Amino acid sequence: MELGEILSDALVYPFHNIKALIVYLILGIILGIAISGTIVAVATGAALKNIWAVLGSGIIGIIISVVLGFMINGYELDIIKYGIERNPNGPELDFVRQFFNGIKLFVTKIVYMIIPIIIGAILAVIFQHWLSGLITFIIAIIFSFALMMAQCRLAKTEDLGSALAIGEAIGDISRVGIVKLLLFIILVAVIAFVLFLIAGLISQWNGTVGGIIAGIVGIYVIFFAARAIGLLYSDV
Repeated sequence: MELGEILSDALVYPFHNIKALIVYLILGIILGIAISGTIVAVATGAALKNIWAVLGSGIIGIIISVVLGFMINGYELDIIKYGIERNPNGPELDFVRQFFNGIKLFVTKIVYMIIPIIIGAILAVIFQHWLSGLITFIIAIIFSFALMMAQCRLAKTEDLGSALAIGEAIGDISRVGIVKLLLFIILVAVIAFVLFLIAGLISQWNGTVGGIIAGIVGIYVIFFAARAIGLLYSDV
C-alpha cells in the first residue's frame, strides 16, 4: 500500500470501529484511575506513617496497573494484526490472550532496547570518544525500526520467538523500505502533533473540556498509529 492509502485508512479506521475505540478508551481510563489511586493511597499511608497501608496499596495498585497495561498492549497488538490482515473490523476484548501477548510485547521491547545499550557501553570502553556515540546512535535507530517490525511479527504470529528473530526483523526494514519507513514515521508524528496541538488549544479555552479531549485524542492517536503500522507491514 502507498503511504497515502495507509494514512487515510488509519485516520478513519477508529471512527468505523467506535465500539473498539470506546473499549480501548475505557481500559485507558481504568488504568489511569488505578495509577492515580495507587499514588494517592501510598501518599496517604506515608503521611499517616502506616507502612502496611503503603505496602498494601502499593502492591495492589501495581498489580492492577501491570495487568491492565499488559492487556492494553495486547489489544494494541490485535489492532496491528487487523491492519496486517487489512481487516476493516475492530478487535474484541479477549482478556487472557491479550494479557499474555502484552507480556510478550514487554519482553520484546526490553530485548530490543537493551542490546543497543550493551553495544554502546562496549563501544564507549573501546573508542572512548565521539565516534562511539555516533555508532551507538545509529545502532539505536536501527533497533528502533527493528522493534517496530518485531511488534508486527508478534502481532501477526503471536509467537515470541518470531518477534525476537532480530535478523529477520532487521530484514523486514528493507522489505518495507527504509525511505518509506522514515516518511511513515515523520508523517504519523506530524499528524499526532497537529491533533495534540488542537487539543492543547481547546484546553486553553476550557481546561476540563480540553483535558477530556486530550485523553480521547491520545487514545485515538494510539489506535490510528497501530492501524497504520499494521497496514505498513501488510505488504511484507
